[in-house]
Amino acid sequence: MLGPVILAASRSDRMRRLISAAPVTKQVVDRFIPGETVDDIVPIIADLTAKGLELTMDVVGEDITTPEQAAAARDAYLALVDHLGELELGERVEMSVKLSMFGQALPGGHELALANVRPVVEAAAAIGTTVTLDAEDHTTLDSMFAIHEELRKDFPQTGCVIQAYLFRTEADARRLAEAGSRVRLVKGAYKEPAEVAYQQKHEIDKAYVRVLKTLMEGDGYPMIGSHDPRLISIAQELAHRAGRKLDEYEFQMLYGIRGDEHLRLAAEGHRMRVYTAYGTDWYGYFMRRLAEKPANLQFFVRSMITKG
Repeated sequence: MLGPVILAASRSDRMRRLISAAPVTKQVVDRFIPGETVDDIVPIIADLTAKGLELTMDVVGEDITTPEQAAAARDAYLALVDHLGELELGERVEMSVKLSMFGQALPGGHELALANVRPVVEAAAAIGTTVTLDAEDHTTLDSMFAIHEELRKDFPQTGCVIQAYLFRTEADARRLAEAGSRVRLVKGAYKEPAEVAYQQKHEIDKAYVRVLKTLMEGDGYPMIGSHDPRLISIAQELAHRAGRKLDEYEFQMLYGIRGDEHLRLAAEGHRMRVYTAYGTDWYGYFMRRLAEKPANLQFFVRSMITKG
């Protein structure tokens, strides 16, 4: 089980320095994070939307230790909103945010994160798009769901993420599968204890299908966050059984992974949204991509051997 080892390394300053210094790292990181600034990312947005894809944008960075850093994260998203407004892309490009970036872990973090994320959600609504609150480790979720509920009072289109590997998620899905909700379902990418989460892949996959069935049979808008061909096929079948039209749910996949599948699903008429991250603080995001899928780690190691 290399995943937990990689996730532990994502918190190691020594590993951060080692991997960041490797000559090949930037070439591999670029596969998942195609730019550091808004200006870098605008051509990517234009290219993907021209191909019939939709996007959700993530400004990477989670290790916030001061209120000033949290405010800077807010301002980075507001700058992104300004650029999206200039592109006039509306709902084709939304944003994903991690509340840890907005100060959630700081003293008074719940109120601070809400105060910082609200202007981003308000600005997004003003240009015709929306924001989805990413799920982080299980200790942060009660705060995230409370902020989500508060934001939806004024901005009902605000989405949230639930993670199939957590025991609590089936109950969360039943609560969230209501009219007007937008819920992204992912397997989960944080190291969680056995007391709160399934540990084996087959258990997580079965939980994913159970939760997805609840979302498809509910009144909300499911967003299927998976690259697994079997789960994608199951999602299509569940949508068909629930009588959903192609615009009543969507698939979401990461930039840099299964790009041909992005285009195939879009060509079939599905809404296909590409989760696209950018920024300079890429380390934690990059390490979780390696932990999620052995093929990602193999790609990185092979590049280190052949190009390092």
